[in-house]
This record gives sequence, structure tokens and C-alpha cells, in this order.
Amino acid sequence: MYTFVLVLIFIVCVLLVLIVLVQNSKGGGLASNFSSSNQIMGVKKTTDFLEKATWGLAGSLLVLCLLAAMTIDRGEVAGQKSQIEQQLQETETATDVPTFPTEAPSTEKDTAK
Repeated sequence: MYTFVLVLIFIVCVLLVLIVLVQNSKGGGLASNFSSSNQIMGVKKTTDFLEKATWGLAGSLLVLCLLAAMTIDRGEVAGQKSQIEQQLQETETATDVPTFPTEAPSTEKDTAK
């Protein structure tokens, strides 16, 4: 399933790149090449189509990326912890509170009095 979603992501990326490259940043783009007056789609219609296609492909890319993140195989076995969790658990049990002396150590002069 993950591989299928990954292939779809690559296809959407290629289509998105092609759609963006067809557009002109100043509004001409694909529509400027068709200057005849008797075309089926007018200049405004072509620009609207390219903009809607861009937004649609961008939205589908977002959804496919989220779907890929949910379907990725993590390789976890029931009851088995990751190495980071194991190291954390080992260090939690190994921590000891250091003991600090509260009084000055006694010397021979203190005991001789």
C-alpha cells in the first residue's frame, strides 16, 4: 500500500511541475499562445483551468503525503521496544541520588578533646 501511494505522489509531483511551468507568472501562460478569436476555451477559461488544476494537485499531494505517513511499515513487533526506549529505561533504573556529607568529617583533634 505504501509503495502504491508513493508512486501516486511521484505522478502528482510531475503533473504539478508541468502545470506550474505552463503558467505564466504575469497571467499569459498557455492562454497567450492561443490568440485566435474562435477558440473553444477563452483566455480567462484557460487561466481558471490551470489555477484550479494547480490547487487540486497541491491538495491531492497533501492528502497523499498524509496517507503515506499513515501507511508506512514501521517494522514493530508486539512487546518489542525501540532502541531509544530501551536505553531510556536502562538509564532511569541506573540513576542514583548522590550522597553529600552534611557535617564536616571528624578529625583526631575533635575526638581528642
